[in-house]
Amino acid sequence: MKKKCHYFPVLLCAGLLAGGCKSQAAPEETSQAAKRANVDLTVWGGEEDEELLKEMFRSFQSRYAGEADIRITYEPQSESTCKDALIGGPEEGADVFAFADDQVAALAAAGILEPIADEESIRSASLTAAVEAASVDGVLYAYPLTADNGYFLYYNKKYFSEQDITSMEQMVEAAAKAGKKVSMDWSSAWYVYAFFGNTGLTVGLNDDGITNYCTWNGSDGAIRGVDVAQSMLDIAASPGFANLTDTDFMAGVQDGTVIGGVSGVWNAVAVKEAWGDDMGAAKLPSYTCRGKQVQMASFSGCKLVGVNAYSADRYWADLLAQWIVSESNQELRFRLRGQGPANINAANSPEVQNAPAIAALLEQSEYSQLQRVGGKFWDPVAEFSGNMANGNPSGEPLQKQLDEMVEGVTAR
Repeated sequence: MKKKCHYFPVLLCAGLLAGGCKSQAAPEETSQAAKRANVDLTVWGGEEDEELLKEMFRSFQSRYAGEADIRITYEPQSESTCKDALIGGPEEGADVFAFADDQVAALAAAGILEPIADEESIRSASLTAAVEAASVDGVLYAYPLTADNGYFLYYNKKYFSEQDITSMEQMVEAAAKAGKKVSMDWSSAWYVYAFFGNTGLTVGLNDDGITNYCTWNGSDGAIRGVDVAQSMLDIAASPGFANLTDTDFMAGVQDGTVIGGVSGVWNAVAVKEAWGDDMGAAKLPSYTCRGKQVQMASFSGCKLVGVNAYSADRYWADLLAQWIVSESNQELRFRLRGQGPANINAANSPEVQNAPAIAALLEQSEYSQLQRVGGKFWDPVAEFSGNMANGNPSGEPLQKQLDEMVEGVTAR
């Protein structure tokens, strides 16, 4: 069992942030820690990142081969549920873990994350938005890894004109004519925010940082909750639309049944392999709501790397976390996984700037909001949107369903 260790300073050097310090000596106060002969670390990361992470582990072990016998155990753990796994048993949790930025406040409050010692070096090396996403009340608690945790539109240029991709209705109509599908995941409240985000209907965290406020059931104003619900029903009724999870979206892209859909940069490499030069990426389209064209919104965010305060090897865990988020390894992550770097130098490289998926994400960022919602948000919204995707089979009044959804989202 791990014991919580109070943090002692580890001074980052520019070389480590850029890919590893080659010649600098460890600070005097940590020199004894650096000479430890045996190091055992457990790392949690997304299942899809396993090979990438193992390549980083090998380079880390090679870099420090003269200082320690380092054994690193990888365990798959979804970044979206990392918080729950850690809070359930922090002493048995990973030493180093990747997670979505909306969990940083809860992990810090639970004492699993502690402030980053060399905060200024991380700040100066990382995009401002990524630093903000990794901070609580202005204090940095995690290492920024990606600045791309949002979504946008993928489309196959064979089937859509530049005009088509500006409207969800036009897209599903074109797909229906071609006997194909445009997909979106309505089982995930994360994506469903797209319909409500630019309507004047709001959702977010209360000052307690735990409970939510939500006006998605609003019955007055230019756009009402029932108007959004009806628009979703209209889209779902088209034979050119499919409610698919991200995994099913990619399966459809690869077998040719899906020719457009809402997803993120993590699928950029696979979509490119399937569609080749016909791959297009753009901001989300608008949709028709109460006779108006409403630009679809998006949640935005970052992936972060945390170090468990209960780790028995805090010195080496911090070094490994810094290695994973170094400039060179963020460049490697972009090349192999298509993910947008949080490191300033890596993000500003021509290769990243010219990537269609990154360009689409940047275009969509004008209509995005940092994801900050409490845990009660997800299930009620997914239940509501699932009913819309299925055509409201119960026939229950839309206002009643919206009221029930909001009651669940705002529950204390």
